[in-house]
Amino acid sequence: MTDKAEQQPLLKVIDQNATPEDVAAIVAVLAAIGSGGEPPKKKPRSLWAAPQLRTPLHPGPGAWRASGLPR
Repeated sequence: MTDKAEQQPLLKVIDQNATPEDVAAIVAVLAAIGSGGEPPKKKPRSLWAAPQLRTPLHPGPGAWRASGLPR
């Protein structure tokens, strides 16, 4: 025996003039909303923004050249 709730459709289109494209669009939107899934993963932070990796800059002669040289 099957339950009566299992036999009822999950989606009922009331508009008699709905095209198959309209129904597909509605189903796609509802599927996207209800997909749940896992939350998006965070991107790793770029090391270019890490102040620990940069030496402090000091103004003066040769400062521009020193700013581009490795430690």
